[in-house]
Amino acid sequence: MKLLVINGPNINFLGIREKSIYGKEDYSYLLSMLSEKAEKEGITIDTFQSNHEGEIIDRIQHAFYDEIQGIIINPGAYTHYSIAIRDALASIEVPKIEVHISNVHKREEFRHISVTAPVCTGQIVGLGLNGYILAVDAIMNLSK
Repeated sequence: MKLLVINGPNINFLGIREKSIYGKEDYSYLLSMLSEKAEKEGITIDTFQSNHEGEIIDRIQHAFYDEIQGIIINPGAYTHYSIAIRDALASIEVPKIEVHISNVHKREEFRHISVTAPVCTGQIVGLGLNGYILAVDAIMNLSK
């Protein structure tokens, strides 16, 4: 099984920005968690991070040609307004799980709306970095 994890704006600043919301672990720690999970499960997990909307769209589209079997995405702030990312996700027919490190429903009102979630299979919020691991499990279970 080959999965793709896409992280949007500012996720590369984990451990630097707003530690009380996003935790103290850095982006490298997240990547190592995903690498360990892939090794444990005998799967491949490709990771991608960009602060640029077009690059995220390009990577989603490229997933089709890479024969990716599932996408885990944390679109960051693009969650709330990027119809372009939403449309790119809708064009790929694999399980897709949207992940948010914080509980967006307990935060500012604008964070309560996700334009990308309706084209995803599911959404995991508020469980910290462990949400990514749970998303991997979810996609593996959906693919059985």
